[in-house]
Amino acid sequence: MTDAGTTLSDLELDALTELVNIGVGRAANSLREMVGEQVLLSVPNVKLVSRADAIGILSDREESRLVAVHQIFEGDITGRALLIFPETKSLELVRAVTGGELPLEDIIELEQEALAETGNIILNGCLATIANMLQRSLKMSLPEILRGESRDLFSLEPPPEAGDVVMFLYIDFAVRERDIRGYVAMLMDMPSLTALRLLLQEFIARATGDAAPTADAGS
Repeated sequence: MTDAGTTLSDLELDALTELVNIGVGRAANSLREMVGEQVLLSVPNVKLVSRADAIGILSDREESRLVAVHQIFEGDITGRALLIFPETKSLELVRAVTGGELPLEDIIELEQEALAETGNIILNGCLATIANMLQRSLKMSLPEILRGESRDLFSLEPPPEAGDVVMFLYIDFAVRERDIRGYVAMLMDMPSLTALRLLLQEFIARATGDAAPTADAGS
């Protein structure tokens, strides 16, 4: 049984989903500026799952190897952020981002750079927006490209803790009439989840005008 102090209520999850959707909208605007065309990003839902469940979800849904953009975020909330695609879709994404006019050999050459830039825009857009609206700041590492099975992506050094929680999002892209599915996963340990829950409670209190006890989420 999960400790009630380290899970999110329906109201807190709704607030988090709202923040994520705003962040994804801002990321879509940034991507549109980069590619010069309309970019649609949709986030159907936000789930909080265990690391084992996140591995299982990806294994069940994706039979091919995966490619991910990985960044570490630090602040009141600390963890790892991953933008994940089926490897078969990564070149399709690069084609969409670069305009689809380049020959295959140039696209392969540009793949790492284009994936890193796209991932950086989406992950930063989501996380920076969430942090700003929670009146906090986050520091993001440079993007790193990873490839492998779902278990590889969720077992990075240093070894994850048993209680790690994953905020898991399904994302659908539409760029230049190409539909590309992907996932955003944010891995947090229990202290970070507790800090997030307190910050969401403060956000809800500000939004509704209700008084709420202020807690230092960084303590």
